[in-house]
Amino acid sequence: MIPGPFDYHRPASVTDAIRLLADLGDEARPLAGGHSLLPMMKLRLATPAHLIDLHGIAGLKGIRRDGNRIIIGAMTTQAELLASADIGSSLPILHETALVIADPQVRYRGTLGGNVANGDPGNDMPALMLALDASYRLEGPNGAREVAARDFYQGAYFTALEPGEILTGISIPVPAAGHGYAYEKLKRKVGDYATAAAAVVLTMAGGKVATCVIALTNLHETPLLATDAANAVIGTALDDAALKAAAGAARAIMQPASDARGPAEYRKHVGGIMVMRALQRAASRAK
Repeated sequence: MIPGPFDYHRPASVTDAIRLLADLGDEARPLAGGHSLLPMMKLRLATPAHLIDLHGIAGLKGIRRDGNRIIIGAMTTQAELLASADIGSSLPILHETALVIADPQVRYRGTLGGNVANGDPGNDMPALMLALDASYRLEGPNGAREVAARDFYQGAYFTALEPGEILTGISIPVPAAGHGYAYEKLKRKVGDYATAAAAVVLTMAGGKVATCVIALTNLHETPLLATDAANAVIGTALDDAALKAAAGAARAIMQPASDARGPAEYRKHVGGIMVMRALQRAASRAK
């Protein structure tokens, strides 16, 4: 339970961090909240020779509004999301999701950038970023680029990040006024990864669903955008038949692993239930 030896670096700018990653190569790892990397180091499953701590880079923190988008620095913590009036008013589903991530101690240290960047299928925020159609700013030795969250995740722990790149910011379009939202998460205990979870963002018109997006957590090796499930409820009043159709369409794309949270069939079953609950709760909030 003791990490191997490593050299510690604390750059003061993104430029310095990128230079260190380029100079040190594969032996270096950036450090955000550390909740994924440090446990792996303690188990000697990860043995980086260099840690590049990003906490000294002031430009990687903060929340601001830019037109119809909310821009969040990658090193902004879950606790800071919860304390933000802009998040509470413009992106309430982000607030709701942050509240079910781990526990207060973890949320004070864990960052949004770290949660979305490492490609862990159990993390809660990646599916939410798909549902919100967010984009990520990636900076590296070849400059900066924007990548849609929906194009970022390639497999478990595999993402669109190129060697030497750092995810520095998240840009999220503000949903339509009066939208409904919900993040439903089934977990074994407080602080656990989801057995299954679903994020829903929708709008209603005339008592029927006008637009809908559904995304799923920990039901595949990547977060999933359940397009067919969302289409199944558009134009409906979310009656039982529509809810069951959405759950069935969502289950059709789920491929969860059988693990300590339950066998795959059980996780698919409860995944569909999370979709139905999220749809109903989101609709109840829509104006």
